[in-house]
Amino acid sequence: MLQRIQTIYLLLAAATSVGLIYVFELWVTSDDIKVFAADNIYIFSAFLVSALLSIISIFRYKNRKSQFMLGRLNIILNFFLLAFFVYQSLNVSGETAVSEKGIGMLLPIVSIVLLALANKAIKKDEDLVKSVDRLR
Repeated sequence: MLQRIQTIYLLLAAATSVGLIYVFELWVTSDDIKVFAADNIYIFSAFLVSALLSIISIFRYKNRKSQFMLGRLNIILNFFLLAFFVYQSLNVSGETAVSEKGIGMLLPIVSIVLLALANKAIKKDEDLVKSVDRLR
């Protein structure tokens, strides 16, 4: 389980989703208040669900098809989270609510890249097992 590269990618995606949301702010308001993901329950729960899907996917190593499906579901969730951040940053005009964009808005992109790499490795393992089964 831990010797596979997709496990490392999934662990890094989970750490990005649950750990880095406390480190990097999403944006800074016009009153110089830093807004983190933990300040909004919906954003926080989306990041936690993303981390939970990554952890569940790690323990589904015997069923690669469900592991691949959970990875795709997690990528879709992160795309929705990224779309929300883009909408949030572009919707507000001027200095009314969002003054500076933080690097925390890029965390879903990091998760998407790590999950895509994990899915690529899972697909490679699945193809290897199928090729061995053809030889029998």
